[in-house]
Amino acid sequence: MTSVNQLIAGELGVREEQVAAAVALLDGGATVPFVARYRKEATGSLDDAQLRLLEERLGYLRDLRDRRATVLESIRAQGKLTPELSAAIAAADTKARLEDIYLPFKTKRRTKAQIAREAGLAPLAEALLADPSKPPLAAAAGYVAADKGVPGPEAALEGARHILAERFAEDADLVGRLREEFWKGGKAVSGVRKGKEAAGAKFADYFDWSERLERMPSHRILALFRGEKEEILDLDLAAEGEDMPAGTPGPFERAICHRHGIADRGRPGDAWLFETVRGAWRTKIRTGIKNDLRARLFEKAEAEAVKVFAGNLKDLLLAAPAGGRTTLALDPGYRNGVKVAVVDATGKVVAVETTYPHEPQRRWQDTVQTLGRLCRQHTVELIAIGNGTASRETDRLAAELLAANPDLGMTKVLVSEAGASVYSASEIASRELPGLDVSHRGAVSIARRLQDPLAELVKIDPKSIGVGQYQHDVTEAKLSRSLSAVVEDAVNAVGVDVNTASPALLAQVSGLGASLAANIVAHRDGNGPFRSRAALKKVPGLGPKTFELAAGFLRIQGGENPLDSSGVHPEAYPVVRRILEATKSDIRRLIGDGAVLKTLSPAAFADERFGVPTVRDIIAELEKPGRDPRPAFKTATFQEGVETIGDLKPGMQLEGVVTNVAAFGAFVDIGVHQDGLVHISAMARKRIASPSEVVKAGDVVRVLILSVDVPRKRIALSMRLDDPIERTAPAPGPRPGPRPPEAKPAPRAQPEGALADALRRAATRPGR
Repeated sequence: MTSVNQLIAGELGVREEQVAAAVALLDGGATVPFVARYRKEATGSLDDAQLRLLEERLGYLRDLRDRRATVLESIRAQGKLTPELSAAIAAADTKARLEDIYLPFKTKRRTKAQIAREAGLAPLAEALLADPSKPPLAAAAGYVAADKGVPGPEAALEGARHILAERFAEDADLVGRLREEFWKGGKAVSGVRKGKEAAGAKFADYFDWSERLERMPSHRILALFRGEKEEILDLDLAAEGEDMPAGTPGPFERAICHRHGIADRGRPGDAWLFETVRGAWRTKIRTGIKNDLRARLFEKAEAEAVKVFAGNLKDLLLAAPAGGRTTLALDPGYRNGVKVAVVDATGKVVAVETTYPHEPQRRWQDTVQTLGRLCRQHTVELIAIGNGTASRETDRLAAELLAANPDLGMTKVLVSEAGASVYSASEIASRELPGLDVSHRGAVSIARRLQDPLAELVKIDPKSIGVGQYQHDVTEAKLSRSLSAVVEDAVNAVGVDVNTASPALLAQVSGLGASLAANIVAHRDGNGPFRSRAALKKVPGLGPKTFELAAGFLRIQGGENPLDSSGVHPEAYPVVRRILEATKSDIRRLIGDGAVLKTLSPAAFADERFGVPTVRDIIAELEKPGRDPRPAFKTATFQEGVETIGDLKPGMQLEGVVTNVAAFGAFVDIGVHQDGLVHISAMARKRIASPSEVVKAGDVVRVLILSVDVPRKRIALSMRLDDPIERTAPAPGPRPGPRPPEAKPAPRAQPEGALADALRRAATRPGR
């Protein structure tokens, strides 16, 4: 039997030795970021994406292996295990296939077939199947037994039929083949329930819909399931010939007949056997297959939805940081005012205010003066404007503030509020900002996420950041596991300053966790900043193994050893010493000296422990120590005078920010409280398989307005700026479901054709 490591190696297209080494490291407690970064020699340079796939498949295949052992033991205990059955179980490569094989041997409630067997009707069923030349009623007469619940031949035949139907339904090879045929030729069919037309208007495109199962995209599957769950749609799976009229066997019934040697040869028992097959197909096999295929559809859609969410989250976490610049944040609002917070270059809160420039108080000039005073007092460089309700009006306020204080050289930036309200009311926020009102905490979060998106967003449950599609319809555990991996990979890719990082950020470092992160902060508060990585060993609970996993990702700026601010792991410092000896230099002079470092051959410094890949990484780190993989900071400029959807005209070209990427396109904020959709077909001249090939969340893009539907709040965009504006709007995408309870109403719906008015209201902006 093929081993787990062999299977994974084949799927990843790598050598089995690479997989075996990675499995050994992961089983030994190593994290994916650590293995990807510091154990390249062992794994043959498997990257974090490959290791995540390996980790996921390893879990699945080990679960399958354990389940296989349980099934074998169960069948063996029943005395029914044969060499052929054992071989079939060993060859089962999916959980579904294994369960198909195990089905006849499962302990189950007393079925009608079991009751019939207890009444002694199994020989009758066998006889009728083996020899249809006997008239069924005559054959059944010999099995009448009132004391066993068989009062007449008709009852005996009914019992025999249940026995055969169960046998057909538990034929693993047959059911597996029929399932695949149904999948390949079947389709999903939906219709609106009577009287639900008005209530289910958002699902209007699915009121009379059919589509091949194999071709259904993730968002459409989830949209149909949601419509069914909300009792708007009736959804069924159908295949040609699966519901033929009586007397006309369809292809699925014929397949059952062929498998079990049933044929119409004019014999007395043929009609009875055909009717038995028909009943088995319609009441047992077809129902089971449809349930299985619904589960397959969901798993397919769920996998894609989780992948989309994870990709968007990664892009958001690794968005360009504005850096350590004093920032004034404006959290917009009407009646409750605009909440103001000023944070210094380190993220420390230095001032908060509440102003009322908008309706109903309209204290515009007072607000401009108050904000100007704060900006001068604290030498503000950036103004972060939350993109919630009243954001465009507040953006105008910020523009007037800039005009009134041109000498300050400030820049205004629209910032996503997603998740800010969730953070405001969280335990983390209450610990970090104990003296602030909840409303001002949101403004602080907006300022800090402009300075460093990664450091701030790790404090928020990833699901509340809301950059996915149908995130509330997928399995909670699977989504959380995937998003946690994304956060961990992002944090460790950037590295963490151990002397300034919050407990939430430190908790994501390889090998740490919440408890050790708290211990590090407590030690830092009690003993002052860490001066070296070695000093981390004094933190309670941080032992040698944890130090090995974490040290390379922790940075110490201005410490005793310049290498401690780089991504060079302490275990590899001897390699650096050899480089210093060879170059006759000291570390402070060598760091950043590209001219010298580029002349070095990694092979010259490799040894049994540190191979060429690691030495190459070390030299790269010395050239640009602690380099940040995130892009340079830049912002979009929204066009003046374009503030509402009514201001848009087809043919306009505007700059905007990609807020979310789905399987069918990308949503772009162009500053009108209503994100537009660039359908995948309008993203590039060439055909692309996924929008993520072209854009990612946070990208600044220029778009062409193709069409505007003001009543339905839909904006069709194109990134192909010379597209004809008369073109038909792109095909519709998905519809969302209800907003999660914690969410604040989003400022904009996100148009996406006839199926997605509310996607961004619910599925992609749940936090704010």
